[in-house]
Parts: sequence; C-alpha cells; structure tokens
Amino acid sequence: MPRVPALRREDLPKDQHVLWDRMVAYGPFEGQAGVMANRLPVFEHMWKLLTQLSDEAVLNKRYLELAIITVSLVNKCDFCIDQHAPKLAVAGLVLEGVETLDDLKAYPLLTEVDRLVIDYAIAVSSDWHRIRDKVIEELRIHFSDAEIVELTWRIALCGAFNRFNDVLQVSA
Repeated sequence: MPRVPALRREDLPKDQHVLWDRMVAYGPFEGQAGVMANRLPVFEHMWKLLTQLSDEAVLNKRYLELAIITVSLVNKCDFCIDQHAPKLAVAGLVLEGVETLDDLKAYPLLTEVDRLVIDYAIAVSSDWHRIRDKVIEELRIHFSDAEIVELTWRIALCGAFNRFNDVLQVSA
C-alpha cells in the first residue's frame, strides 16, 4: 500500500482524464500515476513526457526496456522490473531466470549492443561523473545523437522513478 493515497481517474480534474487514459494505454501504471496525481504538475508533465516519447520514439524499444531493467536492477526497484520485463519480452528479449544485475550481465542471449546499453545504464546510474568521451564514441557507432540523448534521459529518469516508487511504496 502506498504511503500516500493513489488517486483514481475520477479524482482528477476532467481536463486530465485524456492524459490518464493515454497513461493506461501506455501500461499498467495506475498506482504510480495515482500517487503522482496528488501533485498534478508531476502527474501531467511526467505522463505527457512519457507518452510523447513513446509516440515519437527514436530509440529501439529493446534498448529502452533493457536500459530500464538494468537501472531497476541497480536500484533494486521490483516495481519497475515487474512493469518493464513484459515490455522487454515484447521487444524481443525474454530474460528467463534473471533476478540480479550479475544474472543480466551473464545472460547468454545478449548482443554486443545489448551489452553496451547495459554497461552504459550502469555507468549513468552509478558512475556518471566518470563517463569519458570514449563511452559516447562507442555509443555513436550504434546510436544517433537523438538516440543517445533519449537513452541517457530515460536512464536518469528511471533512477528517479525507482526512488519515487520505493520511497512512496508504489504498487501496480
């Protein structure tokens, strides 16, 4: 049970109902959105951002979801892992038996680019102040500047979501 009440669609102002409906179509995030809705600018801006990024995605869904799972493993956010593992499976990677970051790093079905995304997600989450130009140069071999920006932003944002969810004990 969350530490603050999770509001429902009917608790929101009518002008927010369309965004709530888009959020529900994005995934099963009613609990998280409901907690965010206690402060409407947080709800509105986060979900507008997430739905717009989804609608206008430049980053391959596999790499996005792999990055989110990685960050969530780093931060031990079970909520985000549970929410995003099915999305990663739809994007072509089923992580059977992966429960820890070590399991993920050792997973045999990962491609070279998958491993690059995992290493980058770990670095952005844990060691961002030590990332050197060489890391970005390696990313540029496989990703455009727009994709690198989106990947970096989503990794950083996922860390914020992990903390938000854990501190406020958000559930689905």
